[in-house]
Parts: sequence; C-alpha cells; structure tokens
Amino acid sequence: MFDFLSPENLIQTLGLLGVVLIVFAESGLFFGFFFPGDSLLFTAGVFASQGYLSFAPLLILSFLAAVSGDAVGYFFGKKVGQKFFDREESFFFRKSYIKKTEEFYAKHGRQTVVLARFMPVVRTFAPILAGMGGMAYSVFFKYNVIGALIWAVGLITLGFFFGRIIPDIERYLLWFIIGIIFTSSVPALFGFLKDKGKTGS
Repeated sequence: MFDFLSPENLIQTLGLLGVVLIVFAESGLFFGFFFPGDSLLFTAGVFASQGYLSFAPLLILSFLAAVSGDAVGYFFGKKVGQKFFDREESFFFRKSYIKKTEEFYAKHGRQTVVLARFMPVVRTFAPILAGMGGMAYSVFFKYNVIGALIWAVGLITLGFFFGRIIPDIERYLLWFIIGIIFTSSVPALFGFLKDKGKTGS
C-alpha cells in the first residue's frame, strides 16, 4: 500500500471530509475499490476516541456516505447495464472484478449487499451488479441500510471503543489494521479453497 493511502495518513491529511468522501467512493463508484475502507473506518474511530475527530458527525456522515454511495452504484448499474461489461479493461476496471462479484451473488443472493461490505472489491461492485440485475430498489435499500449500519457504524464504534480502553493504542494500531485486513480476506480465501477442493476432487 502506498504510504499516502495508509488510513492514518488519509485521516491526518484529509480529515473528516476525506473519510466521508472515501467511504462514499468505495461504496459504489467503480474506481473506489482500492481505498482501505475497513481499516479507515476503524482507524477513524480510534482517532475520534483520542479527540482528533468528532465522534457523532463521523458516525452519522459515514453512515450516510455508505448508504448514498451504494445507491449511486445501484443506479449507475441500472442505467449503464450491459455497457459496463463491455468496457475495455484499465487500471480502474477489470472484468474479473465483475466475475468475482457475480459468483458471490450466486452464492448469497440478496444478502450479498450486506455481506459484500466486508469484502474489498466486491463491496464496490455489488451495488452496481444489483442495479444491473434488476433488484427492486426497495429490497436493495433495506439491505443497503443494514449493511451500512453494520459496516460503517460498527467499525467506527469498534475503533472508538478500543481507543478508549487501550492506553497508547496508536502503538498497536498497525496490528489491528492487519487483523481487519486478514478478517476481510477470510471469506474470499475460504471460497477459493472450497472451489479448489471441488476442482481437485
């Protein structure tokens, strides 16, 4: 990861507005997949516990950014449709991202909108695929709100809680971030090993 994209550096450089914009971008703009959403939210919660960010505005604005970001992704997918599949690959877009998300949808259905929040790349393309697949917006919105509550509000609150109970948490922040990244990767790793096992059998 580039140093500029480290959660601590992003928060120190861009502040509350930066956190909110990154959450919005990663939630539904196809070029936002490379932002460190999980670790950024947790770190922002830690910063709030130390008084560097205001907790209530951080919590509320991040939740709204997560919901609205997914909504933009949904309507982008609904409007662009098949054209999104046909675009040429670039640094910001790989057809493998769509395939990965489609496979996740095939396994988890509507719940993908919630579960994808904790999976890098998939969380960015899941709302786009929901719009392309014709999921009713009323259904999508319900899962969107639930996912945003668990993901954005949950991770910020978790960071705030640990920041309050662990002295000098900044010294251990890297380990927390590594743990979050590992946890986010577990579903993808489990799916890969499961598919590999089926192929090998």
